[in-house]
Amino acid sequence: MAAFLLWLILLVVCWPLALLALLLYPLVWLLLLPFRLLGFAVEGAFGIVKGLFLLPARLLGGRG
Repeated sequence: MAAFLLWLILLVVCWPLALLALLLYPLVWLLLLPFRLLGFAVEGAFGIVKGLFLLPARLLGGRG
């Protein structure tokens, strides 16, 4: 919601820049998508490593 309000303010102040931002947003989102997917993969790998290190403590009844 806040991003929309900021865009409306930009539209009032400088409408060509606001329209350019509106047109470029999907392209930037597509360019950043592989990095977002890579982030999910790295986070999952770290989760597996964390689970392996905490497995002995969980088996002995510790919190984790």
